[in-house]
Amino acid sequence: MKHLTTALAVGAVALASQVAADTQGVSDSEVVIGSVNDLSGIFAAVGVPAVNGANLRFEEANSAGGVHGRQIRFVVEDNGYQIPRAMQGYNKLLNRDKVFAMLLSLGTPMNTAGFKLLDPKGIPNIGPLSAARQMLQEPMGNKFIGFSSYYDQVQVGVTYLAEEFGAQEVCAMYIPSDFGKEIAESTADAADTLGLTMAGETTHKPDELDFVGSLTKLKAAECDIITMALGVRQGITVVGTAKKLGWTDVKFLNTSAGFLEPVAQVPGGVTEGLYAAAGWRDLYERAADPVPAKFIADYKAKFDQPASGFAMLGYSAADTVVRALEAAGPDLSHESFLAAMETLDYMDDVTDSRITYGPDDHRGADEVVISVVENGGWKTLVVK
Repeated sequence: MKHLTTALAVGAVALASQVAADTQGVSDSEVVIGSVNDLSGIFAAVGVPAVNGANLRFEEANSAGGVHGRQIRFVVEDNGYQIPRAMQGYNKLLNRDKVFAMLLSLGTPMNTAGFKLLDPKGIPNIGPLSAARQMLQEPMGNKFIGFSSYYDQVQVGVTYLAEEFGAQEVCAMYIPSDFGKEIAESTADAADTLGLTMAGETTHKPDELDFVGSLTKLKAAECDIITMALGVRQGITVVGTAKKLGWTDVKFLNTSAGFLEPVAQVPGGVTEGLYAAAGWRDLYERAADPVPAKFIADYKAKFDQPASGFAMLGYSAADTVVRALEAAGPDLSHESFLAAMETLDYMDDVTDSRITYGPDDHRGADEVVISVVENGGWKTLVVK
């Protein structure tokens, strides 16, 4: 019996080793996770802290011995928010680094282009830094997102502002990419649903920073609400320019793409009164709570800079991957990992969100949180 038990154990180890050998990015000692992110472009204020947050969580897991004895290696390529650079990054990660899964890849057009390479190989795409509905496009089996979509955020945000302020005219300012088009479409749909007028829209290049002409046009259209799908710096410039033009009664609405601490903290109250509809509550509004407080302290100690909401999202997304790797067991394959993702159901105290996935539900949290910049910080108004 002893010899039989030993033989079975050896066989199980051999089987696990064979599964690892047959699965890209997995060995007995390591699992490789990749990301195509923006570390130098118009959304670097999102990408850099998100990558840092993920590294913090992976280092915690690795210091504790890894997951089922495997260390997690996180390889990140900079896309600069440019599709050609993104595709170079995807090709390197898939064909040279042989990544097991993708995590936190940034940009709607970059992700959708990358799917053409990921989907045929069944590579999981987890927690992309895009809230576009395309992040769950078919085939959906290998795709998991963390929070509500841009479309849903705009629907809830426009409805809230219309009800609070009696708005009648709705407008949009956006980069005409998949990212911007979704927000513009949702703006028009919300106006139609609420019986409001879609009074105007303007489109912008990613590097554009002069918005006087566009705002003059939209002011003439008597816009009450303007949704924005712009770069981080662009959104700040738009709100500041409107105030310089004396246009102070219009309500600007960002989505999660512009829900950042630096946006709220611009000196001189430039962004005071700016609204955002996102999928989570502001980190610093909960800074006195034990879990966010620990995260803020740990991040500061590691990187010698303040944590941010997107650092929090990076940490949270990496934690989701760690949980799924644990649930998948030692015989790690894409099939076991995706099945494990669909079993996750837990309270994420870092983001203050209930995360649940299932076979027909690849979105972790569904809530939309409406916030406003007040006294240099984001203040939660309502959670829908």
